[in-house]
Amino acid sequence: MDISTLLGLTTGVGLVLGAIFMGGTLREFVNLPSLMIVAGGTLAAVCVAFPFEEVVQAFYAGFKIFASRKVKDSEVVNIMVRVAEISRREGLLALENIQTENTVLKKACQLIADNADPTLIRDTLHIEIASMKRRHLIGENVFKSFGSFAPAFGMIGTLIGLVQMLTRLEDPKTVGPAMAVAIITTFYGSIMANLLFLPIAGKLRARTQQEVLHLDIIFEGAKCILENNNPRLVYEKLSSFMAPKDRTYDRK
Repeated sequence: MDISTLLGLTTGVGLVLGAIFMGGTLREFVNLPSLMIVAGGTLAAVCVAFPFEEVVQAFYAGFKIFASRKVKDSEVVNIMVRVAEISRREGLLALENIQTENTVLKKACQLIADNADPTLIRDTLHIEIASMKRRHLIGENVFKSFGSFAPAFGMIGTLIGLVQMLTRLEDPKTVGPAMAVAIITTFYGSIMANLLFLPIAGKLRARTQQEVLHLDIIFEGAKCILENNNPRLVYEKLSSFMAPKDRTYDRK
């Protein structure tokens, strides 16, 4: 699980709830019609803007940032060094039997085992990078749209509340509560956009950049193994992708 995502979300929600309880009760901020306008209207607008499959794909990608932890660059580097050690000890063909959930790494090992030309490996991984960027961009754009539509529907709800309030001005006692209900929709839209949707879009963008870097590490590692099958040299080259404090691989 990604601790930073969970910690940030829970901290943000906790601070907002804490501020609410310090000045009143949660009941004052609960209004079902306002929630229906903001949540329902935002979802409807996004479904109009994007195919339904892409919306589902975006929700799946958003869930994954909570469920999966961040893979460190040093872990990918060390994996490629282990691959170099196996290929040097058992031969390139042994890489065909490497078991990994990373499909790109599996494909790179297969290309190395086939003694493929480095140009072919580069072209293959560049296609993988472009395809991954396209998939991730869909989720990022969907959540950006959620973040832009939510405040807009919050304002729409506020306008609806103001119209209803103005039609009841003959009773001054209803003005205050009606104004509060009208403003709550703007509150809902701002909270959803700035505490949930836009941060998720930013996290997806960061994950994309991280995965592109990992694919670059895999490509450079595969090319280095083919050119000079020496684990020490592979590590020395790939360690440039890592922060100096993370360069702690135990070389033999």
